Amino acid sequence: MSKPNFAPLKLFITGPTYIRDDVKEAGSLPEFGHRDAENDLRFGPIRENLKKLGSTGGKYEVALLLGSGSTAMEASVRSLVAEGESILNVSVGAFGDMYYNLAAHNGKNAENLKFDYGKAIDLNVLEDKIKAMKPDLVSFTHNETSTGVVNDMKPVCELIRKHGAMPIVDGVSIFGGADIDLENSGAAMYSTATQKALGLPAGFGIAFISEEAEAKAEKVTGKGHHHDLTKHLGRARKNQTLTTPNCTLANQMCVQLDRIVNEEGIENRFARHLEMRGMVEQWADTLAGFEMFAPEGYRSPTVSTVLCPEGVTVAQLKKGVKEAMRAEGYLMDPGYGKLNTAMESEGRRLVFRVGHMGDITPEMLTEYLGKLEIELKKL
Repeated sequence: MSKPNFAPLKLFITGPTYIRDDVKEAGSLPEFGHRDAENDLRFGPIRENLKKLGSTGGKYEVALLLGSGSTAMEASVRSLVAEGESILNVSVGAFGDMYYNLAAHNGKNAENLKFDYGKAIDLNVLEDKIKAMKPDLVSFTHNETSTGVVNDMKPVCELIRKHGAMPIVDGVSIFGGADIDLENSGAAMYSTATQKALGLPAGFGIAFISEEAEAKAEKVTGKGHHHDLTKHLGRARKNQTLTTPNCTLANQMCVQLDRIVNEEGIENRFARHLEMRGMVEQWADTLAGFEMFAPEGYRSPTVSTVLCPEGVTVAQLKKGVKEAMRAEGYLMDPGYGKLNTAMESEGRRLVFRVGHMGDITPEMLTEYLGKLEIELKKL
């Protein structure tokens, strides 16, 4: 049987992301039993290094859920929103909307507070909504992948708690690429995943669960099985997963997290991401008609969005620039589909995204931006 002819593209999208060769090779390490002592050799270091990356200060337990970041987010909704309670979902883009949809599809009493594309959370607007609605929980996105906007987590959580609500946070596309300081964040639960800034394949949702959230989850009924945080925590404290894990990914995760913490160094990793954000900002400034989409002070360290000149179409970005970059050996991100389609229908300028998260290096980014610039100038 012949092997399929898959193109070896260099990924500059927002996930899945580039995976180093040594991480790929770790996938060939021995399989193991997930209820055997061998399991501890993987998941013990994995959990400890995740806590170091998140700066948890011992205030959060970490559980791995088979699936993706949305699996952990759905678990937060099903385990923390009790019958008769309400949840306010705060959205600055498509993934904020998804948090709302998860709540609504699970039959929760949910409302969605939407901010305009490219804008961060306005605390005054949020406070007015909380006063009017009086929700029991409030969810929001730390780093909005569709727009490249990062919200300042701590003041948002402080405001939510000021009015007696519980903050739950989607951190899928920033964890591992920035100092999130969970210990002082105020978040009751923080959800993330493997396939973004951790530079790993998809396969695990990661939940950082506070004692407050655990106590709440114990009282909530109708959580299901795989979305029951109390069940996950029972296994997590034994360095296990609730159901059979992806052993290949666990091996890769153990190797990668050890490299991040003990070889590259956490602070160096975060500094590298900030450096690459600055590189895209400087690059965009040199392109006539292009500019950064997210406002200064709210630009993501892991994904940059660039606003195109008037008249650039979705078709030009998808069929022109993206396919030209594919021919050069790159997978380019022509912008989040639903966002650009909506903006095009409203007569607004479109955006494209540059993913610079995980193990992308400044040298790799420089090469990519040089090729991309050539294609953009053809527009």
